[in-house]
Order: sequence, then C-alpha cells, then structure tokens
Amino acid sequence: MGASHATADPTEQLEWMTSIASEDGSKIAGVEQIDDRNIRLQIYSAAMDKTFPVEIQRPADTSAPRPSLYLLSGLDAGESLASWQAQTDVRPFLSDKNVNLIMPIGGKASYYTDWVNDDPVLGRNKWRTYLTEELPPLLNAALGTNEVNAIAGISTSGTSVLALPIAKPGLYKAAASYSGCAQTSDPTGAYFVKTAVGMGGGNPYNMWGPMGSPEWAANDPYLHAEGLRGLELYFSSGNGRPGEYDTLDGRKSQLDGVKTQIDGKGDQLGVFGLLNQLTIGGTIESATNYCTHNMQKKLEELGIPATFHYTSGTHSWGYWEDEFKASWPVIARGIGLSEE
Repeated sequence: MGASHATADPTEQLEWMTSIASEDGSKIAGVEQIDDRNIRLQIYSAAMDKTFPVEIQRPADTSAPRPSLYLLSGLDAGESLASWQAQTDVRPFLSDKNVNLIMPIGGKASYYTDWVNDDPVLGRNKWRTYLTEELPPLLNAALGTNEVNAIAGISTSGTSVLALPIAKPGLYKAAASYSGCAQTSDPTGAYFVKTAVGMGGGNPYNMWGPMGSPEWAANDPYLHAEGLRGLELYFSSGNGRPGEYDTLDGRKSQLDGVKTQIDGKGDQLGVFGLLNQLTIGGTIESATNYCTHNMQKKLEELGIPATFHYTSGTHSWGYWEDEFKASWPVIARGIGLSEE
C-alpha cells in the first residue's frame, strides 16, 4: 500500500485513491466527491467478494494526520432512510472537529460479525473481517489518518461496537453504544439477536450456528468485557417509556429498521407512527435498558471505568442524535481530541 496523498489536489487525490489496494485483494474500487468535505468511496471486500459504499466527512483541518470515527447504523446498516446521514445532524455537528467521520453502508441485520454460513437472503457476511482487517488500512492510506480510531453505533450495532474492539485489540481507543445489548448468548440476549436478524430476513443460525454453538459465547461482549479495558467507553439507553420525541408529529421518532408509514424524510406520521413507536420502540428500549444496566454492573465488577447515561424514551433516532452529542467528549478524549 502506497504513501498517503492527503494534501494533494482534490481531483488528483480522488483519482489516486482508486489505486489503493491491499495484499488480500481488498481495494478502493471507486470514488465520488459529494462536496468539498464529503466523499463516497466504493470498497471491494475480498472476504465477501462484493463492493460496498463508505461515506466520509473529512476533518475541519487536514494539514496534519487526524483520527477517525467509525459510525455504524443499526439493523438496516445505512441502506435505507434509517441511517445517521438521513436522520441526524451528525455531519454538521462534527464539521468543526478534526476527525474523519466514516460511515460504512451495508451489512443489513448482520450484527457486523463474521457469519459461519452464507445466508440465502443476506448473502455472505464477513463484516468483522471487513471492518477490522480490510477497511482500516485502505482508509488510512487514502485519508492520511493518524491510525487512531473510535467506533460508535446504535441498536444492533450497539452490540457490534463492543464486539469489534474485543476481537481486534488496539484498533480502537473509544467505543460508544447507544441502545445496544452486550449480551448475545444468554436467553435474553439470544432472543434479541434472533429477533433482529429475523426482522432483516436472515436466519440467525447462519450467523453463529445453532444455539449453544461456541460462536454465540465467543461473540458475547458481556462475557468478554475484560477486552474493553483501556478504552474510553460510553453507554446509553432509554427506559422504554414515552419521552420528548414520542409525539404525534413524529419528528425525530423514526424507528430503526422497522417498516412504518414515513414521509420523504423518514419520519413516522400520526397515530400509527406513535403507536408503533410506543409499542415496538418501547419494548425494544426496555430490553436494551435491561442489557445496559447488566453491562454497567459487569464493568463495575471488573473495575473498568465507563460512562453510562439513562433517560426516558424509546428506540429511535432523536434520542440517538442527542446521545451521540453527549458522548462526543468521551469519544474525543479517547482519540486525543479532548480540547474539542
């Protein structure tokens, strides 16, 4: 992999990026400049033999190597309106920050893990390999990063952002989990996983094998929480009861990955949307609240420091937007941007 061209002319840099490839066959297959700060890369994954988009916002100041924040969407994996890009103001919020904002797209209902079997609906899923082995070196070379990373995610990816640092020690310095469930192998956690994968059309037993298979426990961040020691950690969850974004007009109340009546901006509308939010969203958030309290107790027993924040509210984007902003000081501290 060649040297970084982070300070080159933008047009030349975009053309040069398509020459970046790794020995494993992964490569940058295409580049599109969205505006002066944002680009969209097409990344070929050798592990999955498929190309996936990645949307990136460059740092406010690119005169020096900067850290990166990998921001994962939930069940729909950024493939629909249920994404950080469509539902939040994360881009403008980070526009004055010296961080590469990296938003991978793809991996619906995959839990961003390596599946033991291909799935008839979801195909080949080797997302742990992609996110920890294939993607970072390509982006480090293309963006001229300082190779310091953080990772954050909601809902199903709130589990993944804990599992990935455990699987690849040293890759991340901070992790933030919003409305996630660290448990995957106990009855409660396994039910949550199976339900989510099934909602996405997949067979959960293609992910880690039949229940009781070693992979279920091997991929359980709760059981392997010791692997989070040394990271800056942030956890949040609502309590499942109505909060400020659970309203009839549906502003900022879009459920993650749940089919609802929506308008062009992805907002739920009227009584139907509110009932969906309070029943489905409330139930899911009650479960993640239980999981998050369990994880807090686990980390306290291990003596691993972490920030936990609990609020009223259901499983939806308005709360995650707020929690992302609340978590930023923790993330920034982890990647060396505490002055911001």
